[in-house]
Amino acid sequence: MKDDVRNASQPFVPDAGDYAARIREGAPFPRGATYTGSGVNFAVFSAHATGVDLCLFDEAGEHEIARIPMPEYTNEVWHVHIDGLQPGTVYGYRVHGPYDPANGHRFNPNKLLMDPYARRHLGELTWAPEIFGYELGSPEGDLSFDTRDSAPFVPKCVVVDAADTPLVPTRHRVPWDSTVFYEAHVRGMSMRHPEVPEHLRGTFAGLAQQPLVRYMKELGVTSVELLPVHSFVNDSYLLDKGLTNYWGYNSIGFFAADPRYFSRQDPSEFREMVDALHEAGLEVILDVVYNHTAEGNELGPTLSFKGIDNASYYRLMPDDRRYYINDTGTGNTLNLSHPRVMQMVTDSLRYWVQEQHVDGFRFDLATILGREDHGFEQRNGFLNACMQDPVLSAVKLIAEPWDCGPGGYQVGGFPPGWAEWNDRFRDDVRAFWKGDESMASKLATRFSASADMFNHHGRRAWSSVNFITAHDGFTLHDLVSYQDKHNEANGEDNRDGHSDNRSWNCGAEGPTEDEAINALRRRQQRNLLSTLLLAQGTPMLVAGDEFGRSQQGNNNAYCQDNDISWLQWQAIDDAGRAQQDFTRRLLALRRELGVLRRSRFLNGEYNEDLGVTDSMWIAANGETLTQEQWNDAHMKCFGIVLDGRSRESNIRRHAGDATVLVVFNSHHDVVEFTMPPVANGERWIGLIDTNVPQRPELPRFSPGEGYTVSPHSLLLFLLESDNQSGRRAEAIMTVQQA
Repeated sequence: MKDDVRNASQPFVPDAGDYAARIREGAPFPRGATYTGSGVNFAVFSAHATGVDLCLFDEAGEHEIARIPMPEYTNEVWHVHIDGLQPGTVYGYRVHGPYDPANGHRFNPNKLLMDPYARRHLGELTWAPEIFGYELGSPEGDLSFDTRDSAPFVPKCVVVDAADTPLVPTRHRVPWDSTVFYEAHVRGMSMRHPEVPEHLRGTFAGLAQQPLVRYMKELGVTSVELLPVHSFVNDSYLLDKGLTNYWGYNSIGFFAADPRYFSRQDPSEFREMVDALHEAGLEVILDVVYNHTAEGNELGPTLSFKGIDNASYYRLMPDDRRYYINDTGTGNTLNLSHPRVMQMVTDSLRYWVQEQHVDGFRFDLATILGREDHGFEQRNGFLNACMQDPVLSAVKLIAEPWDCGPGGYQVGGFPPGWAEWNDRFRDDVRAFWKGDESMASKLATRFSASADMFNHHGRRAWSSVNFITAHDGFTLHDLVSYQDKHNEANGEDNRDGHSDNRSWNCGAEGPTEDEAINALRRRQQRNLLSTLLLAQGTPMLVAGDEFGRSQQGNNNAYCQDNDISWLQWQAIDDAGRAQQDFTRRLLALRRELGVLRRSRFLNGEYNEDLGVTDSMWIAANGETLTQEQWNDAHMKCFGIVLDGRSRESNIRRHAGDATVLVVFNSHHDVVEFTMPPVANGERWIGLIDTNVPQRPELPRFSPGEGYTVSPHSLLLFLLESDNQSGRRAEAIMTVQQA
């Protein structure tokens, strides 16, 4: 153990140069650097430090101009107020205490540390031996102690004036039952967009440009879900290979947006982007990574939390606190069981809602957030804190409900009020459409919002966030074009990324000149899009899937900050434009037909009071499916009738929605489907046939009439009666042609 101990109870004379006379006690709250009008208050939590130095730098962050020991220690928070300091002040911390890895302590005042609450960062990390708390190459490993200064190599923090930031955001709230997520990357959206000025491409200002905002609005999505924007670190092994951490799942600051996404040195640019999207009626959801940090395990660098209070910020192995619990698979796990760490995370979330105006969060590896020492707990401290918080409980909270630890798969296990990514929807829908057997009942369950996992504790159907693709995995185009992953560009000999993709290349691996295969691929994409956007639950569409974006078979493009990941707007061909139009039609139909997005789970039971069955599964002969048919592994063509008269809530009264029929056929052959019976004078109007993506008019079919369903096709019909004089059909036709 190496000691670096300052007795905080003894008086000392600060070696602070011209700043000595301007030092005041300050306050322990709020944490971070707060401009007070007369100066700046600095407050940083550390339960085990023996002293903290505030380090001030010149505007460029290149030279340390003052080192001020923080004089006060209140409730485990070190604090000081420096009169006369202004917004724009560049700073960092050096923290004193024992260097004793065996007991979880890694204090080293030779390492400049980033403030966990910093609102803005300056500069990028340079990978050098100086950023490690121990001597690289020493036979003692991380038990050794490095005395070199890391300040020239690490990002600095910048004081921000939040006085002009309204605490009550103006926000366009989208009801859950109307929500459609659009997962996008700030940089990838605009890097190749011809109508975004070159100097704004890849930035928040670029995403706020009207051509992009208008495109997303007209597409029909409601909520833009951005991959991580928190300040993050590029891994050294990627930089050595000429690659980068494109996705950004390697956070080092939970209050600061990454400097790489700014077109100018003004932190208001992020909020301006949010406000521009709000102006168009679009929500902004942030993908956030509170499960781990970029400091890695015991061999990782000392950048912030590790040097401030390693034993508090991270979960350590109980029998040897030199090592980290690694339930995230990234080297460390943030310790949300500690009240100050939980407070930091909830403070961060409130900051992004109240001061930056975002509308919700998707939590990466969210099972971590619900972990206690004994495992995942649905009612743990953090999840309870979110649900009782008047700010956080009012925004959208979406969990990625798994991690790498024991019992880490928790789909359906989060508490009421949360929505969850449903990977079972992804896997079962993919398997059905590639023609796997025994998938009919699974497809039916997923299409009905996965009540088997989510229908408990009063949760609603929107709790299931349905997706076919996400940033992690094949794009929609590649899902139907590649049997295997092709990740050679990642420099890992194609060993990285998932191998179980449930993909089908339709007869050729990758690009082909065979028009029959290409036509089948386009139809399969329409089948998958239709299943996603017509299903009960909350759909998530990935940016570019609506026009067939390809990553050349790469299903793990996390390190590809280039044309593999960027949306190639100018390369959209006729097939891509047709798929865009088809996606817009689907989203318009979802908006128009309320029965497609009910909050109440549909259970298929007959309601005697209303004389209605909310949903009925239909065999190809037009009759209700029998249990024997459900058990038939070869059944691949069937339909569902969603009765728009069924109650929308527990109030027992008829709803006024339209009734629809959806037909699925994953057979390789045509199937003759008999239109199911309805009341006299009613008929079925064909809205969608994925084998005939564009129709000049809407065909009508009588009950009992046959419809030849093409191989690998999905159909959507609307029930229309004579006494409605076709008004609803005409309205739908208008939607179809819009």
